[in-house]
Amino acid sequence: MTSHILQKARDYEKESEKGIGKEQRPEFHLTARTGWMNDPNGFSRYDGKYHMFYQYHPYDCNWGPMHWGHAVSEDLLHWEHLPAALAPDEAYDKNGCFSGSAITLPDGRHLLMYTGVLQGKTPEGKPCDIQTQCLAAGDGTDYVKYEKNPVLEGSDLPEGCSHVDFRDPKLWQKADGSYCCIVGNRPADGSGQILLFSSPDGFSWKFKKVLIANQNRFGKMWECPDFFELDGKGVLLTSPQDMLAEGMEYRSGNGTLCLIGTYDEETDTFIPQQDQAIDYGIDFYAPQTVLAPDGRRIMIGWMQNWDTCSFRAENPAWFGQMSLPRELSVKEGRLWQKPVRELEDMRRNRVEYRDVLISGTQRLDGIQGRKLDMELTVRPADQETDCTKFEVRFAQKEPYYTSLSFYPAQSLLEFDRSFSGTRRAVLNQSRCLAETEGSELKLRIILDRFSAEVFINDGKQVMTATIYTDQEADGISFYANGKITMDVVKYDL
Repeated sequence: MTSHILQKARDYEKESEKGIGKEQRPEFHLTARTGWMNDPNGFSRYDGKYHMFYQYHPYDCNWGPMHWGHAVSEDLLHWEHLPAALAPDEAYDKNGCFSGSAITLPDGRHLLMYTGVLQGKTPEGKPCDIQTQCLAAGDGTDYVKYEKNPVLEGSDLPEGCSHVDFRDPKLWQKADGSYCCIVGNRPADGSGQILLFSSPDGFSWKFKKVLIANQNRFGKMWECPDFFELDGKGVLLTSPQDMLAEGMEYRSGNGTLCLIGTYDEETDTFIPQQDQAIDYGIDFYAPQTVLAPDGRRIMIGWMQNWDTCSFRAENPAWFGQMSLPRELSVKEGRLWQKPVRELEDMRRNRVEYRDVLISGTQRLDGIQGRKLDMELTVRPADQETDCTKFEVRFAQKEPYYTSLSFYPAQSLLEFDRSFSGTRRAVLNQSRCLAETEGSELKLRIILDRFSAEVFINDGKQVMTATIYTDQEADGISFYANGKITMDVVKYDL
């Protein structure tokens, strides 16, 4: 039976979404049905469709008591909103149903595992969140919370593990039919760690081991972990809070981290060998993955960042959107990402130029728009000409534009939305090292009304950011300080 609190949210979202026109949303990125959205939750396949849940406050475009919003898709690009799945309506989660994951049980039910939050007090009497792990099972639309919730709480943790920072379970089923989950936690040193739990049936859980400890290497608390095997490697994704900048690989604040290494399933031993940022842009956090029926590992992240939440449209009807779904692979010791191939089915109105000489500023007929998929290949015009900067500007209409600039001598790529129309002093620039391959730089720029995602050198790196420039700003221009040769192929989406 649906609780009063959940039914209230469902009634509100159904009525509120009527005031949001199709043109007010992105074309192929999932947004909140109404109100606020953050972390992707429960990204899964169930009953022949992809399900995406998300952290959700339907009543306001700012963070509030967390519900779970819900949407489904057949192609990962066109989403249908379903009624809210969870609401903070039990004693153990009355202050929020935080992030979690989902799997399909052998009996056909869809099992959600999430963090329940209850306001408590520290031994010193200060308010704090008590976080526990909880379950709900359902039919893909309606979910019933488990009568024995919470299934993991402070008493299940080893000594020194925080009861306050204990959240975001990611579930999976092993080949032998048993279940595992990892949960983000903070040990006594204030750093982050990932705890591993096991269950014979998905309902009764026990602590197994610390899968990996941060030891103050990458930020502090590790949020929203995901763990899987890919191309013969163990891969851990997580989002550290309070990172310190490190070269051009990691920036300060709330970031993303990918650890790639060896994993022994028999002993549950994960040994990282490489580390990297997942996304080098401004707006990407808390990614979660799903295994597609054809074997692809697909990732979606929250296309936002806690440090940039004041960067938004004026008087928004919704806030928060998900990134493009991305196909993952491990090559050369790195995580590579490409837009899901389903996006290619949306391409139309191909415009192509080859061997265009760019010197100074130039526009090309037919190259414009705010819903597009554009591939660029840039190379030196000749051996004698020195080009110190190449730039592409998009979402452009004076005085507004967003730019992507490449400095060949430094192998430096810079994303800049400072002139996109924002009136807030938030993070507007990001940079990464992007080495050319045989003197060529490849860029794939995907725009969808309120965002830009840049896939560098066939997905070796990615830069993601939101932009809220007026939709009439659809110009694109190219600039070279010197001479470069460029190939460009553009499709409308």
